[in-house]
Amino acid sequence: MQITVGIVTISDRANAGVYDDLGGPALQEAAAKNGWQVLSEAIVPDDITRIQETIRAFAAQGCGLILTTGGTGIAPRDVTPEAIRGLMRIELPGFGEVMRAESMKITPNAILSRNLAALVEQSLVIALPGKPSGAVECLGFVTGAIPHGVALAQRLPTSC
Repeated sequence: MQITVGIVTISDRANAGVYDDLGGPALQEAAAKNGWQVLSEAIVPDDITRIQETIRAFAAQGCGLILTTGGTGIAPRDVTPEAIRGLMRIELPGFGEVMRAESMKITPNAILSRNLAALVEQSLVIALPGKPSGAVECLGFVTGAIPHGVALAQRLPTSC
């Protein structure tokens, strides 16, 4: 099964061009290493409406997997989890639990992260940290479950 991916960088500063987006390219590279096809990419501000519009658009384009990077902390503008929860059919708490548990082995600040995964329409959406290394590490912690999760999200036959 070919997994099609949408990547959303959520950052006021990257959206405004104050600095280059590094998270999106890091996730593009990770997607390529997994043999996934990146179909869509966007950089949006930390704004619930803009995040939701982008996720809906990527789902409508057929992205089976939508990866977001940024906005999962506890700063006042970090609203990614709220945006995803406002769209989701089902939350998949195990993804966030594993990402936090494994990240705690690297940094004690991981406990402050609000990473999560959910089904939005027929897409598996995974909210990853904004720091590029953290986003790629967290994705790596859950990669094994992604093909089955995408197949279930897209209502495709699975081997289980």
